[in-house]
Formats: sequence, structure tokens, C-alpha cells
Amino acid sequence: MKRALILLLLLPLGACVSTVAHVVTAPVRVASWSVDKMTTSQSEADEKRGRRERKLDEQRAKEERKEAKRERKQAREQARQNDPY
Repeated sequence: MKRALILLLLLPLGACVSTVAHVVTAPVRVASWSVDKMTTSQSEADEKRGRRERKLDEQRAKEERKEAKRERKQAREQARQNDPY
């Protein structure tokens, strides 16, 4: 009977130990999370640089297309002006 009573009393302690473990390790987890958010890894920096370069390439290509379109339009207008018919 005594053993059964002791076992029944120890069952809720398992949950308490788990909760205590979470509370004790919380500051460490918070600190590591904040350090992770404040620092940039090399792979993250490479990804950012790649995105920035792709964006610049897209902008350059867009400007080139715009310039080519403007040149074609000028050439058409020039051809109309020079066309005697």
C-alpha cells in the first residue's frame, strides 16, 4: 500500500520536472535565438548578395529592353520621314 501511495505521488512530479527543465533552459534558448537573429551567417549573406545581383540584372535588362524599344520607334519615325510616299 505504501509503495502504491509513493508511486501515485511521484506521477505528477514527472510533469513538474519537465516544466522545471523548460524554465531553467529558457534563458539559454532566448539568448541563442537573439544571437541567431542578430548575426548573419555566410550562407545568408551569399543569398542576400545573390538576390541583390539578380534584381540589378533584371533592372538592367528592363532598361535595355526599354532603350531598344525607343530606338526601334525612332527608326520607324525616321523611316516615315524619309519615305517620299
